[in-house]
Amino acid sequence: MTHPTNIVILTGAGISAESGIQTFRASDGLWHNHRIEEVATPQGFAKNPALVHEFYNARRQQLRDPAVQPNAAHLALVRLEREHSGNVLIVTQNVDDLHERAGSDNLLHMHGELNKIRCNHCGTGYECQEDIGTHTACNHCGKTGGMRPHIVWFREMPLYMDTIETALLNCDLFISIGTSGNVYPAAGFVEVARNNGAHTLELNLDPSSNSGLFHKSINGLASKIVPAFVESLLSHTI
Repeated sequence: MTHPTNIVILTGAGISAESGIQTFRASDGLWHNHRIEEVATPQGFAKNPALVHEFYNARRQQLRDPAVQPNAAHLALVRLEREHSGNVLIVTQNVDDLHERAGSDNLLHMHGELNKIRCNHCGTGYECQEDIGTHTACNHCGKTGGMRPHIVWFREMPLYMDTIETALLNCDLFISIGTSGNVYPAAGFVEVARNNGAHTLELNLDPSSNSGLFHKSINGLASKIVPAFVESLLSHTI
């Protein structure tokens, strides 16, 4: 592998698991003991908005737990962003704020953010770390009953896709960290990057569903293998 200039990094639940964030398991159709259709679809929100608000309020509260902190993998990516001579873009499927707290600047949340809400009446979105409900008024238009979590639910289009595609077409190294390889369109990023000449690398606890699409796969705890890879990349030993 020649030394890269433009690096795109996709991160998933596996990078946050060691920080105490429960990973999403789609195989049993449950998330935190709730059916996905109830709490992670537009239809579920329309049917029972109070339940959905309660669910995401609890997820937001978890982020405020002092025990939930960025781990060595998050910090290693900050080091890479600051010390690499080229461009580093992190695209995360995670809705937590651990990349930001670690210090990452060039970051896109393609599935939204727990610490943001938006208004279905006027479309305005903004930061919010408090509990919200059907009674919450929009800070912009003042209407109630329209606030929702700034989360991309199933059957909704992920955010920033045009920007992400441009970055994938122009990168020479694509790294996937802690992803299952099951969730599209993110699972297809490796093919886009590889078909346009990028070297592709997977860093994951276990081989993902699409592990065979990568030039190389390294397995282990993110807190161990991500810092080791970043060190080798910055020291030009790979």
